[in-house]
Amino acid sequence: MSEKTLFSRIIDREIPSEIIYEDEHCIAFRDISPQAPLHALVVPRKPIPKVADAAAADAGLLGQLLLAAGKVAEQQGYADAYRLVINNGSGAGQTVFHLHVHVLGGRAFKWPPG
Repeated sequence: MSEKTLFSRIIDREIPSEIIYEDEHCIAFRDISPQAPLHALVVPRKPIPKVADAAAADAGLLGQLLLAAGKVAEQQGYADAYRLVINNGSGAGQTVFHLHVHVLGGRAFKWPPG
């Protein structure tokens, strides 16, 4: 078995974090280096390294992550304007290899991003 990711350790409450949402599929907590007034990470309880590693059987879980991200934005007061970001691989900026959705809100965002 591979070593637990940082996010698995947060899910298991081995590392403290400001948890703002959780359900049977995922957990959401504030990013430790926020890029917006709202910057939360929605992380599936199932450890999938990156979105490209998700299988067809994970389709429902992927949908649950997006629904949870919307709930997080709404609960935090940003239901009308927020951005979701999923980085896939180190070349795209992924630093923790446990799939996660960034939920950003509370400031203007530019297009194209980054």
